[in-house]
Parts: sequence; structure tokens; C-alpha cells
Amino acid sequence: MKKLVVLTGAGISAESGLKTFREMDGLWENYDVMEVASPEGWAKDRKLVLDFYNERRKQLLKAKPNAGHTGLVQLEKFFDVHIITQNVDDLHERAGSTNVLHLHGYLNKARSTVDPELIYDIIGWELKLGDTCEKGSQLRPHIVWFGEPVPAIEEAIGITVQADIFVVAGTSMVVYPAAGLIDYVRPGIPIFVIDPNEISVSSGRKIEIIKEKASLGVQILISRLMQIQ
Repeated sequence: MKKLVVLTGAGISAESGLKTFREMDGLWENYDVMEVASPEGWAKDRKLVLDFYNERRKQLLKAKPNAGHTGLVQLEKFFDVHIITQNVDDLHERAGSTNVLHLHGYLNKARSTVDPELIYDIIGWELKLGDTCEKGSQLRPHIVWFGEPVPAIEEAIGITVQADIFVVAGTSMVVYPAAGLIDYVRPGIPIFVIDPNEISVSSGRKIEIIKEKASLGVQILISRLMQIQ
């Protein structure tokens, strides 16, 4: 069974009603996103940061997977599908995908501020000041913030180099290091990019562009893959 690796971004979740930072024009309740999604913002105002992610969780609880998510699940019947996602939501898992790697963390988890190995599930939507780890330290969102390293990138590279088919869906390919994964795809491997917008992919190889939103684009992808599998 061929290995199909799919890199997904905010575009696929936007169709489920989850706003992207870009759609918020870089602002949330008149605050710059750097104030709520960076180590500096956390150091300055922890409550503000916690409130921001609490609102994201509330939004996520109301959201449902869309045809883009469920279409990728359908492909598991024919391919060994591995999803590498830049998204911090759980819509891929709720749709039924079985192999999902979250590059930028996970909205439904919290971790210790003193020991990053201490990670906890968040029940419901709220993480509050005073919620602490077993070492007594305040819990923070289990999210990779701007300016922080991406611990899962090495695992993502390892998956990408094994791809027999590589797909990009719902990401503008401007956020690194995720955007650099395409450079690890082996020569001659089919690459598909699903996005309604004009995006620049400088991989120096042939890429098939499906200029649609993910919900429709994944259905077109399924048809194309059935022809070449």
C-alpha cells in the first residue's frame, strides 16, 4: 500500500468555522496575536493568553469536521495515509483519521511551564490561572508559539521522505519550518496542492494544483488518485 502524506493547514479547518489568524487580520479583541501567541505575551499577561485559547476551545467544541477532513479518511481504504497538520484542533481525529501528527501542538491539551514533558488533557474548554501541574507550576496551552522551536518537525521530515504521494491542503506554504517539508519529498514523487488562492511553491518540480477549497479539492484529489494508484 502506497504511503500518502498530507500536510494540512488552517484552510481545511476554516471551512468548519474556525477562524485563522490571517482572517482575524492579526488581531483578537483588538490585541495583536503576538500578545496572545508568543512567550513574550505569556510573560506579560498570562490571563489574556489563557482567555484567548479558552475562546478557541469554545469555538472548536461547536465545530464539526467537513468534507475535506472526511475525504482524507476515505483515502485510508486505499493508501497508508499520514497527516501532518499545522492545525491545533482535533477535527482530523474526530473525522476518523488514524495517523495525525500535530506540528504546532494541540488545543485540547495543557503542559507545565517548568517541565514540557508534563502534558495533560483539558476537559471542556477552560484553562484557568491557578491550574497547575504536579510540580505546582502554572499550566500553559500545549501550543508552539511564535518564536518557539517545533519539536515534531524531525518526525515530520522522517514521514515526508517516505512519501509515495505528497499532498498539501489548506496551507499557504509560508510558515516555516512546515513549508520546508516539501523539499524533503523524493524526486519523481507526485505532489498535489489544494488551495483556492494563488500560492508560490518553489520546489523546482512538477506540482498539480487543485485550485479549490479543501472540501471540494479533496474530492477532486480522490478522483485523481484513483486514476494513478
